[in-house]
Amino acid sequence: MCQPARLAGESAWPDLGMGSRCPHPDAIMSPMKCRLIFERLRSANPAPRTELVYGSTFELLVAVILSAQATDRAVNKATACLFQRANTPGALLELGEQGIKDYIRTLGLFNAKAANIIRTCGILVEQHGGEVPRGRAALEALPGVGRKTANVILNIAFGEPTLGVDTHILRLANRSGLATGKSPLEVERGLMGVIPPEFLQDAHHWLILHGRYVCVARQPRCGNCIIREMCDFSPKTQLS
Repeated sequence: MCQPARLAGESAWPDLGMGSRCPHPDAIMSPMKCRLIFERLRSANPAPRTELVYGSTFELLVAVILSAQATDRAVNKATACLFQRANTPGALLELGEQGIKDYIRTLGLFNAKAANIIRTCGILVEQHGGEVPRGRAALEALPGVGRKTANVILNIAFGEPTLGVDTHILRLANRSGLATGKSPLEVERGLMGVIPPEFLQDAHHWLILHGRYVCVARQPRCGNCIIREMCDFSPKTQLS
């Protein structure tokens, strides 16, 4: 039986670990090399999916809000119990802010996240009939939802070719030379400009999974990297 979480703390975003020889900000990867990267990623994982567990668009929205400065595994553990108790805007409003906190204490920033979820649920009920809106402006108007979260919802729930640039994608893009920039928006714009349209729908998943498990922050597993030949990162490691 699920019980409210009792422990506090979840790691903050890791060091980007881009290395000392990132591509020059003005560097542009050739279209052929970019296409080869995504052909390799697609071949290895033809139907990529998010690792967040959800049963509805609303549950996905809550999970993505909770995922800031938390791992997907930690979010899934918390929401498994939370969603058993309440998984609609009305039910979470009834549970209340303190009730939500009791289930998400293991996640970083749980106080702010609980407050944002309650406010978001109120807006969904009052302005959107309890449904998650499909438009970017309406999504970004929800507390706890910024551009990255909106992009994730638009991509996964509504099938739009958007990129939610997190720390993994930011690191991978800069290391590989796919796109350069210090901010998620810079990298998002760069990626949207170089990724062939046929790959855009799934690009978010391919990049985040590759950054999470292969192009990791401190010791990238270059020896096990399927896009190693096209990657501009130097020096490459032999780790696998």
